[in-house]
Order: sequence, then structure tokens, then C-alpha cells
Amino acid sequence: MFIALDEFLKIRHKLPAVDVRSEGEFAEGHIPGVINIPLLNNQERIAVGTDYKQKGQLEAIKTGFRLVGPRLNDIIDETLRIAHGELLVHCWRGGMRSANFCRFVQMAGVKTYALKGGYKAYRQQAVASFSLPFKLMVIGGETGSGKSEILRALKATGEQVIDLEHLALHKGSVFGGLNLPAQPTTEQFQNELFECLLKLDLSKRIWIEDESIAIGRIFLPEPLWRTMGRSPVVEIDVPKKDRIQRLVNEYSQTNPDQFLEAMKKITKKLGGQHFNAAAEKLMQNDWSSTIDILLTYYDKAYRNGLERKQNRVVKRISWDGQRLDEALNDLLNT
Repeated sequence: MFIALDEFLKIRHKLPAVDVRSEGEFAEGHIPGVINIPLLNNQERIAVGTDYKQKGQLEAIKTGFRLVGPRLNDIIDETLRIAHGELLVHCWRGGMRSANFCRFVQMAGVKTYALKGGYKAYRQQAVASFSLPFKLMVIGGETGSGKSEILRALKATGEQVIDLEHLALHKGSVFGGLNLPAQPTTEQFQNELFECLLKLDLSKRIWIEDESIAIGRIFLPEPLWRTMGRSPVVEIDVPKKDRIQRLVNEYSQTNPDQFLEAMKKITKKLGGQHFNAAAEKLMQNDWSSTIDILLTYYDKAYRNGLERKQNRVVKRISWDGQRLDEALNDLLNT
């Protein structure tokens, strides 16, 4: 039985879902929460594709059955371990792979619901969602202002939040990937973002942190980024000494060699003299002085960017970086 995407998204929380694409396709991007049971693995998919181009569809089908045959028992066993009589299934376009997978597991007594249009349909809806008319409220502020902390606090109060850095597994700056797991692909990031959007009421305001179009190696969907660029901004103003201390607390347990390698990426922007001074302080384990020097570049970059959005700043909130309740009250009254 084939079902539309809306129905798939509705019942996936009740039934296990299987992505039968190859492990390589799955790693590039997948529907969050699905389990990968490849009908054809990476090498087998290449072999079938080669036969399709060189020998035609019939020979490709024969090759596929020949390759899957020896693994069919393992595929059935793995499916039965996760299925309790019913299962959601999808491949790339809702075609032959999902149809054949469904036939195989149905013979083992598992009722299947295949996604019409496959993962491609999911991706199309995900990409389309980024152009929706969001009522964004952008939180801006210099590096170390605690914008991510404020976002999490807003979410805890019941406010709607899109936490881009959390989804991207990166804090935005050249040091943003330190002490964090590897980032997902841009495609997978977009899928996780889409899942976040599905839970939001678009008639109400949504808080989001001011970001450039790239967060580490992740690129934001351009339509969403353009919406951010048109949306009102609330600027968080935290004294530099407090921002330095917050950043020291955040990074002082980092391996100095790793921190130095990250610093090298902004040598030109920081300036050789500032870079050398920061590197010397870092080697002396003087994190406060190191961060202070680095903020020379980051604060200047932020101020330059702020000039382009001055007409969108609807409120400025002074915060000492500690008493979060006061900042929240000001924000919620925006």
C-alpha cells in the first residue's frame, strides 16, 4: 500500500520506518528517526546502475536479484527485529526498491506502507517549507553575548525557537566546532530544520539567532536566510569583560593546540600582530588575554554587520550575562 507524505509523517511516530536506500545515500541525508536497511548496498547499487546503462533494465533487474538473494534472509531478520506486524518503507522515489522490499517482508507477515514519491517527496516538501512566511524575531549581539543561552531559556518558557547552531552542531565562529561532534551534511541539517518547522505555529513569532549564511560547513537555506535578513532584530548588549569571561568559561578546557589551529584560519582577518600576540598568550594559558585579543576582530566584524541592519533593530537589551530572568522579561515584552 502506498501512502502520501502527510500520512507518512502522521503515523511514523506509531510505526517503525525503514529507508531501503544504500548506506551512502542514507549518510548524505535521511528522514530523522528512520532505520536504514539497504536493499542494495553501495557497491551493489553501483553494479546495478552500471548494468542498467550498459545492458538495459532487464539485466539490471536480474543483477539486483542476484546480489540481494544471498542477503535476503538477513534483511528479513533485521526487519522482523524492528517491526511488530506493520512497517513504513521508503526508497528514493517510491519505485522498485521499496516495492521489492515490501514484497519480501510481506511474505514474512509484515504489512507495509510505502511512501509515495519516496525520500524525494520528503525533500521537496522540506525545501519548500523554507520559503514559508515566518514571523521571525532575530536575536543579535556581539560574540560571547549568550545568544544561544537566551534562545534555550526562551524555549523553556514556551516560546517558539529555531536553534540553528544546535541543529548544525556548531557555534558559528571559527572556533564553533571545537568540543562538538562532527557536523551533519547540509542536506541532513535541512532535514532536521524541516522537522523543527513542522512543530511550529507559523501564525506566531519565532525566535532565531542572527547568523551568517554558513554555520561551519553547513549552509542555511537561502529563502530562510533572506527572511532572517528582513526580520526585526533585538540586540543583546553585554559588556566586553563579561563576554570575555563567558568565552573563557566556554573554551578554557579546549586543547590549546586545537584552538591555535582554529585561530590560524583567521590570521589574515585578525592581523599578524594580533595573531602573534594571541598565540603567545594562549601558550601561556592566559585565556582571558587570548579571548580579549580575538574579540578585536569579532567585535569589529559584528559592528560592520550591525550597520547594515540598524533600521531593523527594534530593541536593545543591556545584560550583564548572568541574571537571565531580567533579559528574558525584556525580550518577552518586545
